Amino acid sequence: MIQLNKHYANLRESYLFAETAQRRDAYRRAHPDQKLLLLGVGDVTQPLCEKVTTALHMAVDKQAKKETFHGYMPECGADNFKEAITAYYAQRGVYLEKDEVFPSSGASDTLGDILDLFSADNTALIPEPTYPAYVDANIMAGHRIVHLPTTAETGFVPQPDESIQADIVYLCSPNNPTGAVYDRAILTKWVNYALSKQAVIIFDAAYEAFIEEDHVPHSIYEIEGACRCAVEICSLSKTAGFTGMRCGYTIVPKSLVFDGVSLNKMWVRNRTTKTNGVSYLLQEAGVAALSAEGQRQFKETLMIYKNNAKVIMKALDECRIRYCGGKNAPYIWMECPQGMDSWAFFDYLLNQVQIVGTPGEGFGSCGKHYFRLSSFGDPADTVLAGERLKVLFEASGRQ
Repeated sequence: MIQLNKHYANLRESYLFAETAQRRDAYRRAHPDQKLLLLGVGDVTQPLCEKVTTALHMAVDKQAKKETFHGYMPECGADNFKEAITAYYAQRGVYLEKDEVFPSSGASDTLGDILDLFSADNTALIPEPTYPAYVDANIMAGHRIVHLPTTAETGFVPQPDESIQADIVYLCSPNNPTGAVYDRAILTKWVNYALSKQAVIIFDAAYEAFIEEDHVPHSIYEIEGACRCAVEICSLSKTAGFTGMRCGYTIVPKSLVFDGVSLNKMWVRNRTTKTNGVSYLLQEAGVAALSAEGQRQFKETLMIYKNNAKVIMKALDECRIRYCGGKNAPYIWMECPQGMDSWAFFDYLLNQVQIVGTPGEGFGSCGKHYFRLSSFGDPADTVLAGERLKVLFEASGRQ
C-alpha cells in the first residue's frame, strides 16, 4: 500500500492568502456595487517596462525562424542571463562566478526546492513574523522548526541567540511582512552565528531593489564570510514586475561546503535532474531587465510603489497609528488600533471602508495584533485608501 508524506497532515488547513481571498470574494458577491481597494497580496499592478517587452517580442520573432529557434535551454541557465546577474551584483561590489548563479522560475519555487539538499533531521530557525511558505515548506520536509519571535521594540529585526542550535536559518531583508531591513551589523551577527553553528542561511532578497539607504545591504554577500554559509534567493517579480512571468535566480557559492560536500555541485545535480531550465523567452526578458536601460526603466516603476508607500505612511501618521516598514520596503506593518486582533481588523476594514489588507496573524503568532498593507496597489486606489483610513479613524475615535 502506498505511503504518503505524513508531514502534510501537520499543515494548517487554510493558507493565509487563500483565506483572505475567500473573505474578499464573499464580500464582493454580497456587495457587487462596492469598489474594493486591494492593498493585501503583494502582486504588482504596473506593466512591464518597454525594454523588457521589446526583448520579449524579439525573442518570439527569433522562435519563429529556424536559424534562430531555441529548444531546451541549459538546465542551470543561459550564459548571457547568468552574466547579466553577475554584472548586477558587481555594481554593489559582490563578485560572483557565473557557475554560482542559477536562473529559476521564481523565488517561491526555489524556497521549497532548496530543501531537497538537506536531511529531514535538520532544524530550521525561522524568525517571526514570517512569510508562511518558509514554515510550510519545512513542515513538508519533516524538519523541526524553531520560531524566533521579534517585536516592535527591536524594530522586528531578529537577533541571533547562541543558545539555539539551528541548521537552516531563514532571513528576509527587506522583510515580508514587516518591511524591516537588516543593516550590516545585524547581518554580520547572523553570518557569524551561522559559521559558528555550521549552519546555512537561506537569504530571501526578493525586495532588494526597494532599498534606498547605503547602510542596508542588498545582498548577504556584502558581508564577509557569507559566501561560506549562505544561499541567496532572489526574483525579478518585484524588481521588474515579473509576477506573471515567473523568473528569478539563486546564488549557491562554490565555497559552500558542508561535511566535505559542495552544495553548489548538489544544486547542479538537482537542477539537471528536476528541471529543464527557464524558457528562452524569460531569460531574454531577464537580460533586458538587468541591462542599464532596463534598470533605469524599472526603477521608474518602483518609484510609483514607493510613492504609494508614502501615501499610506502619511495617512497612518495622521491617524497616529504605529507602524514599521514603508521605507526601503514595499510593505507597511501597522499596529491594529485599540488592541484589535488582525482577523477582526481585516473584517472591520473590509466592511467599513472596503480596504483589503493581510492579517498579521497569518505570518505567525506575534503578528496577532498587526496588519500588513502593500504598496503594490493602483496609485489612485492607494490615495483613496489613505483618505478612507483617515475618515474612518477620525469618525471612530480610534486615534
